[in-house]
Amino acid sequence: MRESALIVSKTLGILAPEIKPGVTTLYLDKLAEEFIRDHGAEPGFLGLYDFPNTLCMSPNAQVVHGIPNETPLQDGDIISIDCGAVKNGFYGDHAYTFEVGEVLPETKKLLEVTKESLYVGIAEFKSGNRTGDVGYAIQKYTEDHGYGVVRELVGHGLGKTMHEDPEMPNYGKRGRGKKFVEGMVVAIEPMINLGTKRIKQLPDGWTILTADNKPSAHFEHNVALVDGKPELLSTFQYIYESLNLKTNEENQFRVKIYD
Repeated sequence: MRESALIVSKTLGILAPEIKPGVTTLYLDKLAEEFIRDHGAEPGFLGLYDFPNTLCMSPNAQVVHGIPNETPLQDGDIISIDCGAVKNGFYGDHAYTFEVGEVLPETKKLLEVTKESLYVGIAEFKSGNRTGDVGYAIQKYTEDHGYGVVRELVGHGLGKTMHEDPEMPNYGKRGRGKKFVEGMVVAIEPMINLGTKRIKQLPDGWTILTADNKPSAHFEHNVALVDGKPELLSTFQYIYESLNLKTNEENQFRVKIYD
C-alpha cells in the first residue's frame, strides 16, 4: 500500500510545477495518467463508479469530484487535485489543493488551516481512539477559524478497494464511532469551506460545489496504524521539492524520508 500511495505522491509532485495560469485541467489529467501507467500502476479513479478521468480536478468553489476539462486555469485560482493509483492489488488515494499564481490572502489562509487540520486529525489516529476523535479534532480546529466543515463527504478506509470501512468524517464527538485497530489504513481528508458547510451538485452527477460559491480546500493523506501510532504512507514531499518549499510538517508521522 505504501508503494501505491507513493506513486500517487510522485504523480502530484510532477504535476505541481505544471500548475500555472493558462494550463487546462485536462492537460494535467493526461500527464497524470501517463505517469501512473509508466510506473507500473493503473489510474485508481478512471472508470471507478464510471468516473471518466484519472484525476478529480476541483477549482475554487468546487469541493471535490470535478471533471477535467479544457477551461484554462487563471491567476488567483486554487485547485484540489485528488489522485488514485492501484498497484499489486492495493490502492493509494490522496489529494492536495494548489495555488495558481497569486491567491487572495483569505483563500491562502483557508488552505493553510485546512492542511494544518489534516495533521491535527492524523495525530488522533492511534490505539484506543475512535473515528469521532479524528473528526472532532478536525472540526474544532477548522470551525475555530470560522470555516464550514462539509458533512456529506467523508474520508474512508483504504485497501484492496478504494472505499472501505471505516468512514472517517471530518466532524464528530470524542469517544464515538468505530474503534481503530492495529494495521488499519485510512484516508483522512478534510474538506473545508471558506463559508457555509452546505454543498450542491452540478448536473454532471459528479462535481460538488459550495452552496454559497465561496472557495473550498481539500487535503488528504493515507495513514496506517502501526505499533499503535499513525504512520504516513503518502507524502507531500515531492510537491514541495518541485516547488522549492521546505517543511517538517510530516516528520512526526513518518518512519523514513522517501527517495
